[in-house]
Amino acid sequence: MPVISAPQEFNQDDLYVDLGTALGIPLFLKCEGFNFTGSIKQKAAVEMVEAAERDGVLGPDSILVESSSGNLGIALSVIAANKGYRFVCVTDPRCTLAARRVMSVLGTTVHTVPEPDRDGGFLAARINHVRALCADDARYVWLNQYANAANWRAHHRHTAPAVDRAFPRLDVLFVGAGTTGTLMGCARWYREHRPHVRIVAVDSSGSVTFGRPSAPRMIPGLGSGVRPPLLDEEFVDEVIIVPEAEAVRTCHRLAAAGFVFGGSTGTVVSGARQWLDTAAPRTRLTCVAIAPDLGERYLDTIYRPQWVESVYGNDILDPLRPEPAGQ
Repeated sequence: MPVISAPQEFNQDDLYVDLGTALGIPLFLKCEGFNFTGSIKQKAAVEMVEAAERDGVLGPDSILVESSSGNLGIALSVIAANKGYRFVCVTDPRCTLAARRVMSVLGTTVHTVPEPDRDGGFLAARINHVRALCADDARYVWLNQYANAANWRAHHRHTAPAVDRAFPRLDVLFVGAGTTGTLMGCARWYREHRPHVRIVAVDSSGSVTFGRPSAPRMIPGLGSGVRPPLLDEEFVDEVIIVPEAEAVRTCHRLAAAGFVFGGSTGTVVSGARQWLDTAAPRTRLTCVAIAPDLGERYLDTIYRPQWVESVYGNDILDPLRPEPAGQ
């Protein structure tokens, strides 16, 4: 029986969903949302905060500050509350109301940048705001998830080895690309220990991460308006691009089978399905996809028909039912 004294000490790291039954695809989904911060971002948040503490960067008067579209902001809010740090999260209008409320309940000060930067979108605008705060007050400590090696090291230490323990004969791993911390940590581990495993990155349409043109994106989490400094494409075997509308449809398909996941998970599963559809003769492959979070924080967006129809059109939520296994 687990007994903890701090919320960040608990993480359920060995739960998988067999999507052969739910969606009829040969894919195991690693569920990362069962911890007190509600997402995979807890791992990176813990690693970055503890590294800053070891390096003497954080002191009694420090104010943590970070740019986040939601999940990392919540993870840092939990840790900051537990450790007694002040925390300012800089986000943008795409951050869900639920995420902003959770952060506020935990004592975080939330700054929302109202307009995107002309060149780098909302991400660049958020980073500019963080830099202005740090320049104005030396007490601010920016962990910088976008360039902090502790981000990918968290997944090199924990996520990839956990997948390997569960699936020692893995063939393909699907990982979403946001800051690329999860992607790089897993890809580096597998290159070192299981180089035959194929690493497939999944990105959102409109993201510039892999050199494609920028376009508006409404779902927080995956994708970026600025190329992530952590990314090293040499470790990535393939890239799949998923339109947001298809990610939303996949979320609703999963919900119809009883699984309510977040938008990032819908994107990753959509990308994995796209890849598997082209690999039909190789369906005996063992494949795992990483699900970053659950769906409760998206009830006012991707699970609200009025919001979905206003953003993506009236026809994307035609009646969706679970597809029978083998189809």
